[in-house]
Amino acid sequence: MPQAKAKAKAKAKKVVKNDAIEKSINVVMSTLSDAGVDCEKSILVCTKDAKSNLAASKRLSKKRAALSKRKRTTAARLKKTPNAENRKAAKAVEKELAAVKKEIDKLTPIKSANAAELAALKVTSRRINAYAGVLERADRVLNKPKKKRRKKRAAKKAA
Repeated sequence: MPQAKAKAKAKAKKVVKNDAIEKSINVVMSTLSDAGVDCEKSILVCTKDAKSNLAASKRLSKKRAALSKRKRTTAARLKKTPNAENRKAAKAVEKELAAVKKEIDKLTPIKSANAAELAALKVTSRRINAYAGVLERADRVLNKPKKKRRKKRAAKKAA
């Protein structure tokens, strides 16, 4: 008997009301628009970070190039006249160059992770915009007012 009751309950499923369905649709639409806003904000933040990382990378790269050149000149000077002053200058340049390389090594994975995140955000943004556009067009089509038809004139009866 318990199985018969379960079958009866399954047959008498509750009918979802129109208001509940409308509310569900509105929630989905607002969630989609909120996701779009959040995505745009995230893209702006990631773009700003990418620009600052790029500037830092360029600055460090120039600094490394200048230090490499200075290292060669101090090494040549040290080879020419090996005194304490030249050794101290060469060590200072090598130390500074190592520090710059360490900063570059720290920055590289951050830049690549940010680039990957930015690319993913842009793809997601395109998807959101596509979905929103389709839903907007569908709403426009569905909410068109009905065309009014003129009543046909009654045919004149032959007298």
